[in-house]
Amino acid sequence: MLARVANNLFWMGRYIERAEHVARFMNVNYFSSLDAPNQLSQSRQFVLRSMLFMVGNPVDDDASMLNEPEVLFDIGLNPVKDYSIINSIKVARENANSSRDLISTELYESLNKFYHFVMNYPTDTFLKTNLYDFTVNITEMTAVLRGKIRGTLLHDEVYAIIMMGVNIERAIQITRIINTKYNDALMAKGSYGDTIGNSFEWTTLLKCAESYDMMRRLYKKSPNSTSTLEFLILNGRCPRSFMNCINQVHNHILEIDKKVEYAKSSTAFMVGKIRSEFEFKQIEEIHEDIQGNLDMILNKMFKISENMEKEFFNY
Repeated sequence: MLARVANNLFWMGRYIERAEHVARFMNVNYFSSLDAPNQLSQSRQFVLRSMLFMVGNPVDDDASMLNEPEVLFDIGLNPVKDYSIINSIKVARENANSSRDLISTELYESLNKFYHFVMNYPTDTFLKTNLYDFTVNITEMTAVLRGKIRGTLLHDEVYAIIMMGVNIERAIQITRIINTKYNDALMAKGSYGDTIGNSFEWTTLLKCAESYDMMRRLYKKSPNSTSTLEFLILNGRCPRSFMNCINQVHNHILEIDKKVEYAKSSTAFMVGKIRSEFEFKQIEEIHEDIQGNLDMILNKMFKISENMEKEFFNY
């Protein structure tokens, strides 16, 4: 396989996963604010700032008033913005076009259908009434794409490279969502006599990660900061957790790089190191410095992605 083609497959997986997480974050944040128990979390400005923070375009000026249609358009359907959903789908399809002979017809047709759905979605309708319809369709179509990847491709190096992209991006996006809701919880602290540990934002966070029902069944109590962070970072059985993502990345890198011993500069070594570190980490250690641990996870995942491109995709 050409390094260029492998790179296209990797980024196709990443952009598909990115589109889903941004769409679900928009959906859950926007509509959960209607049921929020305090005035700040119900504020539309608070919700819009949270969305922009998550996609990496935070608003530093607290006094500035955001334009709701403009923010929603930028995140959803603005092709000029790197972080927009439409841009992610567009780039995912471009990468699929460049590696067309290695992916199945079923996968390509589903991605092509997805692309045309997003490109032809009416902007006016999206901004006025159809935010829910648009975001739900995005999450459902990405689920179909993941099903096509698992069900219509040989589970060989091609599959491993795509799933490496999917799981690295999932780990990054889940960490970003946790970081955003932690920041929201800090801002909402005391606004309704509640502590950060029992903030409404932890419930919203779990719903953003499609993990609310799973968490309630496991812990059998309302979410708080400790149980939520433990579930979404350290619980390897939760399909959206960081631990599950890094386990998947580890399995797939072994399919790509089959050496007996790995150099310390290799991607496999880096993945194994962070996997071992978090396998034996306790939630109390994370709780001591939540922000520091989240930043550390993001930095290490970015380094793994960069190292993988240098090691396998350099052309």
